[in-house]
Amino acid sequence: MTKQITGSEQLCHWRLDGDEKDIAWLRLDQAEANTNTLGREVMGELARALELISSRRPRALILYSGKKNGFAAGADIGEFSEIHDESEAYRLVREGQAVLDRLASLPCPTVAMLHGFVLGGGLELALACHYRVAAVTPGLRLGFPEVRLGIHPGFGGTVRVMALTGVLPAMDLMLSGRSIKANTALGIGLVDKLASPEELRERATNLALNLPARHRAPLLQRVLALPGLRYIVARWLTGRLRHKVRETHYPAPYALVKLWRHHGGRMHPASFEAEARSFAGLICMPGARNLVRVFFLQERLKGLGHASVFKPRRVHIFGAGTMGGDIAAWCAARGFNVTLQDRDLSAMEGALERADTYFKHRFQTPDATATARSRLRLDPQGDALPDADLVIEAIYENYEAKRALLHDIEPRLGEDALLATNTSSIPLESLAAAIERPSRLIGLHFFNPVAHMPLVEVVSSDITDDLTVRQALAAVRAIGKLPLPVAGSPGFLVNRVLAPYLVAALTIWSEGVPLEAIDRAAQDFGMPMGPAELTDTIGLDVALSVAEVIREKLPVPPPDEVRKLVHLGRLGRKSGHGLYAWENGHAVKDRRKRGKSDPLLQDRLLFPLLNVAVSCLREGVVDDADLLDAGVVFGTGFAPFRGGPIHYIRTCGTERMRHRLDELATRYGKLYAPDPGWETL
Repeated sequence: MTKQITGSEQLCHWRLDGDEKDIAWLRLDQAEANTNTLGREVMGELARALELISSRRPRALILYSGKKNGFAAGADIGEFSEIHDESEAYRLVREGQAVLDRLASLPCPTVAMLHGFVLGGGLELALACHYRVAAVTPGLRLGFPEVRLGIHPGFGGTVRVMALTGVLPAMDLMLSGRSIKANTALGIGLVDKLASPEELRERATNLALNLPARHRAPLLQRVLALPGLRYIVARWLTGRLRHKVRETHYPAPYALVKLWRHHGGRMHPASFEAEARSFAGLICMPGARNLVRVFFLQERLKGLGHASVFKPRRVHIFGAGTMGGDIAAWCAARGFNVTLQDRDLSAMEGALERADTYFKHRFQTPDATATARSRLRLDPQGDALPDADLVIEAIYENYEAKRALLHDIEPRLGEDALLATNTSSIPLESLAAAIERPSRLIGLHFFNPVAHMPLVEVVSSDITDDLTVRQALAAVRAIGKLPLPVAGSPGFLVNRVLAPYLVAALTIWSEGVPLEAIDRAAQDFGMPMGPAELTDTIGLDVALSVAEVIREKLPVPPPDEVRKLVHLGRLGRKSGHGLYAWENGHAVKDRRKRGKSDPLLQDRLLFPLLNVAVSCLREGVVDDADLLDAGVVFGTGFAPFRGGPIHYIRTCGTERMRHRLDELATRYGKLYAPDPGWETL
């Protein structure tokens, strides 16, 4: 039995209780919030709670969460936008460090009782305790995602995690931004004990009353932190980073290595001071502010789909090609019962083989892999179709074939089933005309590879029923993707924006500029992959097909050289040769042809994309500029640290960008002719 400790009644977000064993129980349950975050108010109350604990001197303290979904999700990211300069950021992070230092220095043993997500500042809070015990559930995730926001841990986490796990496990956790599960966390010493959810409280109590030796980094990891070796390891880490991200684009990972190189993760005041200075400098950089913006764009997309509107249980997919098979595997991995239908038995067997590979990669245990596999069934006759509540047509991109299939599907559908087509460019109205109730057809445009691309365009037309749109948004969220509502115009948003960018690249190549130089220019801007390599990845035949569908929107067609390659069977990565030769899944490039960074080449590539983004906004392909930016970032990989194309234009200055577009149009022709939307942007 526990009873609230006198003096804690005024706390809003925390509750402090004592029990008969003289253990203090401190619960974080942030008021009027679904998820615990560590904003200024919450941290201020924690400081007051720690004062009470210090004065009471309990036998031990156990810190836990009152939220079902997890311990804490980290800092209140909304407060980041309220920071105006480095001095304010430094003061804020030092205040947070001081609170957690107070927790770490309590005279009694402290135990963090963890469940669900333990991320960012939430993990830093747990690390400030002497011990950590975690509930083993599928939802348990521990990690430092800050690098994805252009920053790194700031409440002492860069120091404490090093002392606990050593440099290599700690750097892997912080540099990747990934979250880890129970066994991995136990293996590297991030948690001390694991327990079932039912035994968690008992295990935490036993840990608090029977104190084991506190974990510290293994000897080898401590040796790596010695001054001579530390310099070598830091150079190695920096070299690995250079193969993944550029310091000019993403300085946070490099800042993490510099902190460790100079301070070695020592529990020393200078280490915490340096962490705070580094964090403050990063959070005020434009790149970090833009990554925070992208985070909120992502949250907006997540908020568009509500489970209360529609949550599918049984998914039926037509088409066992790469797209259909991969959608099926994704849905089965997310817990849905999936049936896959195709006339080609070998195609279905191939889809199962790819699904097995995906399940083995995604799940940690054979049991979990087998469970996911059991949810995916082949259904060549479509016996499960009448019982499915989400039906996705994902056959090859052919207008007549899709119309015929949709016409055949409709009579067998359940009354309330959601019917979707995965068309990548065909106008929805023309497909909907093939069925009796055209208002029930929705477009769900997935992107390849399905497992890595988070966005799904939810395509509607003037005849689409409003409920159908809301159900489709909910269905996309239910399967763990980001829904973007778009109008059913040719190419929708993502392909419409990508097409002129790729045409620009191919046109420049036809002029004799090496592919490697073209790709370098795009990557210098911050694109994750150059346009030539991207075209090969998409497939030259697919790129030409999309260009044909949206030809009325393209100022110029792709050059004839591309059609010649397709005629020769050089389709790109899937055929082993396209613009590049491909070996072991990688484009073979001649680094000598990359040349030097070329601002003009960069402008020639990017301005057609920016111009069409303005056009899509003017035409109402999406409802507003933020949705457009979200769609282009998550659908094309547009440099996230630039905040999206419209945001980038406004940051650079609309008039200056329009003037540059005029210059390019004068010199290079119609591909750069400014859209009328620039006048009102």
